[in-house]
Amino acid sequence: MIKNSFYLLTLLILVMVSCNEKEEQLTVEVYETSASGNQLKLITEFPEVRNPIQIKLNPNEQFQTITGFGGAFTESSAYLLNKLGKENRKKIIDAYFSKNGANYSLTRTHMNSCDFSLDNYSYSPVEGDKELEHFSIEEDKDDLIPMIKDAMAASEDGFKIFASPWTAAPWMKDNNNWVGGKLLPEYYDTWALFFSKYVDAYKNEGIDIWGFTVENEPLGNGNNWESMHFSPKEMTDFVEYHLGPKLEADGKGDLKILGYDQNREHLKEWVDEMFRNEASSKYFAGTAIHWYASTFEVFPEELQYAHNKAPNKYLIQAEACVDSEIPVWQDDNWYWSKEATDWGWDWAPEKDKHLHPKYSPVNRYARDIIGCLNNRVDGWVDWNMVLDKQGGPNWFKNWCIAPVIVDPEADEVYFTPLFFTMSHFSKFIRPNAKVIGVDNSDKDLLVTAAENPNGNISVVIFNETEKEKSIGLLLNGKSVEFIIAPKAIQTVVIPKNQ
Repeated sequence: MIKNSFYLLTLLILVMVSCNEKEEQLTVEVYETSASGNQLKLITEFPEVRNPIQIKLNPNEQFQTITGFGGAFTESSAYLLNKLGKENRKKIIDAYFSKNGANYSLTRTHMNSCDFSLDNYSYSPVEGDKELEHFSIEEDKDDLIPMIKDAMAASEDGFKIFASPWTAAPWMKDNNNWVGGKLLPEYYDTWALFFSKYVDAYKNEGIDIWGFTVENEPLGNGNNWESMHFSPKEMTDFVEYHLGPKLEADGKGDLKILGYDQNREHLKEWVDEMFRNEASSKYFAGTAIHWYASTFEVFPEELQYAHNKAPNKYLIQAEACVDSEIPVWQDDNWYWSKEATDWGWDWAPEKDKHLHPKYSPVNRYARDIIGCLNNRVDGWVDWNMVLDKQGGPNWFKNWCIAPVIVDPEADEVYFTPLFFTMSHFSKFIRPNAKVIGVDNSDKDLLVTAAENPNGNISVVIFNETEKEKSIGLLLNGKSVEFIIAPKAIQTVVIPKNQ
């Protein structure tokens, strides 16, 4: 009798433990893109794992608020869309902006021409026109504006646009040239007026501008294509005494002004000057950065310094791409292989050569976005959305790669693995999400997580190794176990209230 009672009690305990284990399971959706061929594939099989890597989420530990993810509207991309058939044009726009696609939420465009334009042009073509009476965005009406409008029509949630000038018209500069030189002091007010007129002109087309960067790459680009140079003090003075007050006077004080807009290694000297006092800080909404100083280094110390200098300001990655490369057409494996080289492979000074080894394009994107999110960056914007098989068009022949490559003559489209890599973030981490704490027991695994406004938590995991890894994901005492493939990126979505 006692023996039977003991048996029944043991059985009851086992049943209770089993029930508790079921109650402790996290319900998740896992989406994977991998070198083996998955493209945002929903993983439905969760095999039993051994000795999983522990990833613990801490939603009570909150960091920056997300502004968004996306890419840039350029004349080159818009021109190519015009050359495609209607079906493929819509396919690309929907892929980037619809809720079923990447659902981009933060975008950039250029004011006047840039290297990814067909030629040099300015909205202020008349020399000496200090009041900009001849200001016109006519150049944008056949390509850029239709592309933006199509994106707006496809986007259910909407998206922000910030605009960046590469240069003022040559007649405003000390070298009277599209490339290099500085803005002449007598045109500082004219140049501030230029920004205000641009906002009005685009608004008349039904497009609202969210903000600006003051100047793309103010340190220059080796005197290759459109550029205009500022020192940190010159830019800060221009914003404090000209651009900020002008926008304020014109009723546009809510527009976001982002300073700097170049590589991260110089962040300290720029944010020190931009946020030198209350008068300058008043007009800067934040800082914009690029990634071109290194193919692998995120510069976490510089990012943390910039955040700590101005903790309530934006810190937005404004431009990134696989540069100095002609795209590889319809070969996914190349994008997962360490074969890409950038400008620094050939041209970096000897002391910086180590920063520019060969790299895998997918690795570079995934590592950088995760690294940025884990170091206080709140927005991450890619460069061109669409380029052709040459990596253009580009008037300077500065060939680069975009996530979507097209062959306009054959009316064909190739969604590279970079498109799906971007989607792992843009689709699942939405504006106003909060980056949350993560404890990760594996130094070879890159992880970031954010809690969305709807209460869902999105966790992005990147495994760049050649081996699959077992994961044990923990949240609030509950857990789930699954496997991430070799050379793969996953987004794990955890529904609210778990």
